[in-house]
Amino acid sequence: MAAPPAPVESTESTESTESTESAASTARSARPGANRLRRSQHRAAALFLTPFFVLFAAVMAAPIGYAVWMSLYEERSAGLGFGGTERVFGGLANYTKALSDPGFRESFLHIALYCAIYIPAMVGTALVLALLVDSAHARARRFFQLAYFLPHAVPGLIATIIWIYLYTPGLSPVLDWIDAAGGSWSFFSAEHVLSSIVNVAAWQWTGYNMIIFYAALQAVPRETIEAAVVDGAGAIRTAVQIKIPMIRSAVVMTTLFTCVGAIQLFTEPKIMSLRAPSIDTEWSPTMFIYKAAFLQHDYGLAAAASLLLALLGAVLSFIVTKLGNRGKTA
Repeated sequence: MAAPPAPVESTESTESTESTESAASTARSARPGANRLRRSQHRAAALFLTPFFVLFAAVMAAPIGYAVWMSLYEERSAGLGFGGTERVFGGLANYTKALSDPGFRESFLHIALYCAIYIPAMVGTALVLALLVDSAHARARRFFQLAYFLPHAVPGLIATIIWIYLYTPGLSPVLDWIDAAGGSWSFFSAEHVLSSIVNVAAWQWTGYNMIIFYAALQAVPRETIEAAVVDGAGAIRTAVQIKIPMIRSAVVMTTLFTCVGAIQLFTEPKIMSLRAPSIDTEWSPTMFIYKAAFLQHDYGLAAAASLLLALLGAVLSFIVTKLGNRGKTA
């Protein structure tokens, strides 16, 4: 009886095995190269990011950490008061002292009123000016852009001094015009000093934010605006329903920066306090901090007040960002 033939492996299985082994060997040979490429990419990323983290630690993290440390200590008289002062750990005493100070609490009231008037007036005026310059009927756009931006090129200190001149009776042509019209106005009085400060800040920053809005409007597709005009939308309706919603991110960003800058108000009231008796040394939170640090030499109190002001800025940033995102997704 003949023996059965020996089994023969199929050509397909042999080719599959060879291809699998070839792919595995190729992957093994390619893996070291891929790992080297990945490591080189990580090193390059670390090289570019290191300067940022070094600067961030030097100018942001370290000062904040030092301020936190200073806020936990307070200066106390040594002995019976004849041995100078010594720094002792006070915990949250400086924070309690700042929050219980009537001048510090009232300074936040002044800033709240300032923000309530300044932010809508400045942002609204800048947005209206940007829409006017961007309109199809606008002429001499470059001239108006430069004219609106020029006040921002003037330093805040110089701008305040200029406006003090314009607010001073006997020197101001503005007051002469008001008197000639039969009116009466005192820019340095307790009733009007807030509006005087708002006017100085708005005069300086409106043109700057107008440029931001105008640049954002240039990114709005012209086809969308032309389609709205063809559908019968007028200039006001096009601006309100198309242009403003499409630059919402720029409006939110500008409002955010304006809020953070507004709570740090210092230059205008500090210079104007030379002529306005109603502005004391604690009119704004930054003026309170300046007084505590450089006039009273209470650095712990100044550090605590600074951190409370920074906390307020963080809260305002969170609120503005949340409201902006909610309006964007609505």
